[in-house]
Amino acid sequence: MINKRAIELNEIIKQESPQVHSMLSEKGRALYFPKGGILAQGAEAKGKDINATVGIALEEDGSPLALESVKELIKLKKSEVFSYAPSAGLPALRKKWKEMILQKNPGINDEISVPIVTNALSHGLVVAGYLFSDGESIVAEPFWGNYNLIFETGYNSKLVKYPIFSDEGYNVSQLDVLLNAEGDKKIVIFNFPNNPTGYTPLEEEIDKIVEVVKNAAENGKKIVALCDDAYFGLVYEPGVYKESIFSKLSSVHVNVMAVKIDGATKEDYAWGLRTGFITFGIKNGSRELYQALEEKTAGAVRGTISSASHPSQSLLLRAYNEPEYHKDKEEKYNLLKTRYNKLKETLKKYDNRFFEPLPCNSGYFMCLRLKNIDAEKVRKLLLEKYSTGVIAIGNVLRIAFSATPLTKIEQMVKNIYSACEEING
Repeated sequence: MINKRAIELNEIIKQESPQVHSMLSEKGRALYFPKGGILAQGAEAKGKDINATVGIALEEDGSPLALESVKELIKLKKSEVFSYAPSAGLPALRKKWKEMILQKNPGINDEISVPIVTNALSHGLVVAGYLFSDGESIVAEPFWGNYNLIFETGYNSKLVKYPIFSDEGYNVSQLDVLLNAEGDKKIVIFNFPNNPTGYTPLEEEIDKIVEVVKNAAENGKKIVALCDDAYFGLVYEPGVYKESIFSKLSSVHVNVMAVKIDGATKEDYAWGLRTGFITFGIKNGSRELYQALEEKTAGAVRGTISSASHPSQSLLLRAYNEPEYHKDKEEKYNLLKTRYNKLKETLKKYDNRFFEPLPCNSGYFMCLRLKNIDAEKVRKLLLEKYSTGVIAIGNVLRIAFSATPLTKIEQMVKNIYSACEEING
C-alpha cells in the first residue's frame, strides 16, 4: 500500500505539472521521505538538554564520539566528519553547487531545483532510474558499460541504442526516429563529453538535438532527458558546446524533464570522495514542483545509502570556498588538454592502415576504430609484449589519455601501431 506522504507528493506534482506526474515510474510514485518516526522524533528533540534519540555515539561534551587514531588524520572539525549528513546532503553544499551550476551554465533561463547529494554519479543514475525508469531508455552507442547494470539489470529498462556518429557528425536523425517511435514516454540518456569516445557535440549539433527533442515533445511525447555530465567542463576545441545540454533542455518544453546528474568525481578530480548531485529542470517549473521532487529524491537516497559521506561533502564545501580553487582546477585542465593535443599530434604521424581515430574533442578518452583486426587480440598483445594497457570495446580501443603521462604518449601510440601490424601479419 502506498504511503500517505507519497500520495500527498504525487498530488502536488500532478497539480503543478501533470506531465511530470505521468513521467514518474511506479516506484517513483511510491517514493517519499519519512516525516514521522525516528527522524521526526529526533528532530523534535534537537537542542534539548537531554537528547537520547540520535542514533550515533557522543562524547560527554556532546560532540561526536571518535577514535583518536582516526580523528588525528583529519583536519576538519569532528562535527564535519563523524556525524551523519542529512539524506538530501549538506544544505550549504547543495546551495553552493546550485550556484556553481548557474555560473557554469549561463544559458539556464528558468528556475531549477536545489541539487540533492548522491554517492557520486553512478548512484545519481540509480536514483534517476528509481524515479523514472519503467520501460526503454534511448542511448547513443558506444556508451559507458555501467548503464547496462544500472538500467537494464537494475530497472529492467531495455537500452535502445543508436550509433553516436553518422556521416554528418552527431547522429541526430536516428535520435529523432527513436524519440518519435511508438510509446508516449521516452527516457533518453545524454552523456557529454561521451564515455568512451570523448566527444561533445558542436554548438550547431546541440541546437539540432534540442530541436528534435522539442519537436517530439510538441508531438505529445513525455521526455525524461538524463544528462550524465560526469566529464563536464573538459572541452578542448573551439566550436564545441561548453555548457551542459541541461541548459537548453531544462526550459525547452513542458513535456521535457531535464535531469542533471553530475558531481566532483571528474569535474574536481575527486574520484574517491564519491560526491555527486541530481538536479531537475523543466519549463515553467515551480518551487512547489521541485520541492516535491527533491523530497522524493531524498527518499530514494534514504532508501539506498541513507546519506552520502559527510567528510567528503565537508571537504568539497571548504574547497569551493577557497580562493585558490579555480586556479587549481585550471592547472589540472591544462594538463589534460596538453595530453589531448599531444595524442592528436602523435596520431597524425601514422597512416590509417590499421585504425582510425573516432571524433574526439573533450573528456578523458579517445577511441581508435580498428580495421579488420580483433580489438581483444590487440589488447592482449599490448599487455603481454608491450606492457601497455588499453580498453577493448567491440572493434574499438579506448585510450585514457587522462591517465597517460605526457612523456609516454608517443610510445603508447607506437606500441598500438606495432601490435596491430604484428597481428595483421
